[in-house]
Amino acid sequence: MFPPMRDRESLHSPLKLQPLPIKGDWQGKIAYLDRDGVIIRGFEDYVNSPDEVEVLNGAPKAIGDLRRQGFRICIVTNQSPVGRGIWTRDNLALIHDKVRSEISSADNDAILDLTLHSPYAPWHNSWARKPNPGMLEAGRQIIDAAESGIVLAEGDIKFGEDWNPRPSESSSVMVGDRNVDMEAAKSHGVRGFRCHPDKGLSDVITEILVSIK
Repeated sequence: MFPPMRDRESLHSPLKLQPLPIKGDWQGKIAYLDRDGVIIRGFEDYVNSPDEVEVLNGAPKAIGDLRRQGFRICIVTNQSPVGRGIWTRDNLALIHDKVRSEISSADNDAILDLTLHSPYAPWHNSWARKPNPGMLEAGRQIIDAAESGIVLAEGDIKFGEDWNPRPSESSSVMVGDRNVDMEAAKSHGVRGFRCHPDKGLSDVITEILVSIK
């Protein structure tokens, strides 16, 4: 099993969640977001350093709007350059630091609650790599545990047929710019919204917000 990974910590490490800008309790909604083509501009030869991070217009406000509507934000991004040996997970963590800094400085509510990545190349056949839903499955369990004050131990996060029973994802969404994102959404049982890679999340945010009312 090639599981999803988090930056600078184990998959099971306790997640510290920032309060949502809403009245009342969290109702279980998660917005699973791809990274490149959704939050930042993607490139054919990858985003290789923090200097190459270019936040797409409207993405910070759209993320803030999702959190203001009670969504937790979970990034689910394929990052095969790690598995291909092009660069390291340390470099990826620095890229994600830049992404978080850029979006939160543009909108105070634009907080990425959890960032998961699949560092594996396609030939690793990892359940964590989209179009498989492993990152979404892990994201749900990690965020649920954090909201409930549960400390996860190694082996507590389940995948595929081993994860049963599952909570409903009827109020959650997945946003991506590629077929693999929509396939992962379908496999996870969550509604998928496909955006234009040059427009990103702002391309579909109105449709998402209308759909939840």
